[in-house]
Amino acid sequence: MSGGFTRIPGKDCGFMSVCEISAGVAGGKYSASEITEMYIEKIKSMDDGIGAFLTVCEESAVAQAKALDEKIRSGKKPGRLAGVPVAVKDNICTDGIRTTCASRMLENFIPPYNATVVEKLLSEDAVIVGKTNMDEFAMGSSTENSAFRITKNPRDTTRVPGGSSGGSAAAVAAGMVPAALGSDTGGSIRQPAAFCGIVGLKPTYGLVSRYGLIAFGSSLDQIGPMTKTVEDCARMLEAIQGRDDRDSTSYMGEYQQDYAGRLGRDIRGMRIAVLKEFFTDGLDSEIASSVNESVRRLEGLGAAVDEISIPAAGDGLAAYYIISSAEASSNLARYDGIRYGYRPKEFADVDELMEKSRSEGFGAEVKRRIMLGTYALSSGYYDAYYKRAQKYRKLLRSQMAGVFEKYDLILGPASPVLPFKIGERMGDPLQMYLADVYTIIVNLAGLPAISVPCGISRDGLPIGLQLIGPHFGEAVILQAAYALEQELKLEL
Repeated sequence: MSGGFTRIPGKDCGFMSVCEISAGVAGGKYSASEITEMYIEKIKSMDDGIGAFLTVCEESAVAQAKALDEKIRSGKKPGRLAGVPVAVKDNICTDGIRTTCASRMLENFIPPYNATVVEKLLSEDAVIVGKTNMDEFAMGSSTENSAFRITKNPRDTTRVPGGSSGGSAAAVAAGMVPAALGSDTGGSIRQPAAFCGIVGLKPTYGLVSRYGLIAFGSSLDQIGPMTKTVEDCARMLEAIQGRDDRDSTSYMGEYQQDYAGRLGRDIRGMRIAVLKEFFTDGLDSEIASSVNESVRRLEGLGAAVDEISIPAAGDGLAAYYIISSAEASSNLARYDGIRYGYRPKEFADVDELMEKSRSEGFGAEVKRRIMLGTYALSSGYYDAYYKRAQKYRKLLRSQMAGVFEKYDLILGPASPVLPFKIGERMGDPLQMYLADVYTIIVNLAGLPAISVPCGISRDGLPIGLQLIGPHFGEAVILQAAYALEQELKLEL
């Protein structure tokens, strides 16, 4: 390692903020190269015990950092994420860097292009240091469904980090990176953020380009940032937001916001609805207590909080798994061993090639959802399942839109349970699916939501609170989350 370490005396590089690093590198306080070296070294020293990364991009990261240092030395203005090491979930394409979706099916896939969000990060002079572990094809709630390794929760390594973006959450929580990207189809950013005690934001559907995100459920998937603080989350969102002509679902209006500039504003008079359907018998008592305490704190800051009901919210789980599995069945049909992906060594004909490719290349959870989705879309069952689920989705959107005519935000827990033990729920898929019961309605409605730490259990486990906003309501979500973060001042 270089002697550059001495330039940050007494500083644990793992817990420097995005804002601190970018300001320091841009101002010449320290170089991008020494920051990158520090974080790469921390990944090497810690990740054997955590399992957050599938690929560490040391060579390319060092090259990016050196190029940025030269850019600054030449007098050019660096981007807003200057020198910030960022980890990227392994279902987001990276040019020349292996992108596996944590699946044997794509074990050796090296994309020839970058996803739009990666292009945006690089254009803002962030440094991509690695690709993070996940549930295979983003299907899971614990990051135990990876074909390659199980990720552990840095807060308690006997427990799961949540999923499917568990690798990204664990990397940030352990201090191996100050920021990471995840993807959220039914809560896969917010639930692991809650389990690991960090901040995770699922943006409005269409605000962040999905170009280069390997699809699970195309009408539900959304890329978002995962960070230690709300301010860092706002900075990351500013960098990756915006229209993209390569993504047909990208919001085509001119919509760019300065989210960080709104942080610190008074939330007095803000109207917050607490959703009755979130506080059921299945909610852990410690989570309920922490969320209720956060409600009292927000009221103390001048927010007006009311309990409301959204009748359709209680039925979201069934509709979500029908719609998401149907879309997964369609999206994953391309993996047949012919064009790309896993191919068996021996096969008699094309039919056997496809059968073996899919049966050997996909894991158990992916197969389960493909079968469920194919069944829901099949002749004779389409109307009974998929069509009814889409009708429910329309009803849910209408009811939630009605709430936002009166309220600025909806508040509730991010998860009904605390981080569970590794292996505890693997034998019961329905129990695993219930971990997403509070997050899936957000994706079905295309809304933005954030998970922010709001407490610590008796066993020292993080507790996350979820704030849901109207379409393109990220600014007010971040404003309220920041106010709560500053009020609670949790030491995680």
